[in-house]
Amino acid sequence: MSRKPELSFWQIWNMCFGFLGIQFGFALQNANVSRIFQTLGAEVNDIPILWVAAPLTGLIVQPIIGHYSDRTWNRLGRRRPYFLAGAILATLALLAMPNSPTLWMAAGLLWIMDASFNVSMEPFRAFVGDQLPEHQRPQGFSMQSVFIGVGAVVASLMPWLLTKVGVSNLAPDGAIPDTVKYAFYAGGALLMGTVLWTVLSTREYPPEQLRAFDDDAKSLPVDAACWCCWPSGIFRWRRNSTCWPAACWRSARCSPGLPSVTAGACCAR
Repeated sequence: MSRKPELSFWQIWNMCFGFLGIQFGFALQNANVSRIFQTLGAEVNDIPILWVAAPLTGLIVQPIIGHYSDRTWNRLGRRRPYFLAGAILATLALLAMPNSPTLWMAAGLLWIMDASFNVSMEPFRAFVGDQLPEHQRPQGFSMQSVFIGVGAVVASLMPWLLTKVGVSNLAPDGAIPDTVKYAFYAGGALLMGTVLWTVLSTREYPPEQLRAFDDDAKSLPVDAACWCCWPSGIFRWRRNSTCWPAACWRSARCSPGLPSVTAGACCAR
């Protein structure tokens, strides 16, 4: 048995940097999609039904991605294939959303966008457990929370900031204003860029090496860890991303035998 080597501040920064782009995309979605729906003809009373995509996709996608990312190993590694695949799909959805010609297309893109964010984000939780020794995991989750906060604040302000540099916030009836379009374009570029940074600047331990580390418990099956966290998604409508990384870490600490390298993948946002 051996212990995982400690990582430097910048190595932890690199492995968490993708969270900045993911949360930027989430915040753009949360702040602007209702406006897009109304521009395309949705009544105010219909918007909650259109937003049902958010909890349902999380409820379905998170346990599936948690299950399969625990069992994946290829040339990109264990978690990074999911970072990259989710980022590509989410970027395409971000670029397409402000150009939606009809309400039904915008609603469909919301489902795709939310599912893609989940595909990228949930393995990021477990990535901290995979890569860091136990005493550094709070630092890793704290770094993720910093990027979550920065991404959420800047993205929420993005259309307003664009008006301050001269981009028009006005558009004809049925058209999306340029501030929203350019904010989504910037979000797509940032999401793809930050996730690529993490994918290219980090490495993962192969499964046999992970099993050899003595700071990972092994007595509870992976699926048990996954399904014990899953019901929590039923009771949440919107996200509280900042506190969930720490909650996932605590669940790994407080549940006897819970595999710390998998707990984060299964806990919801």
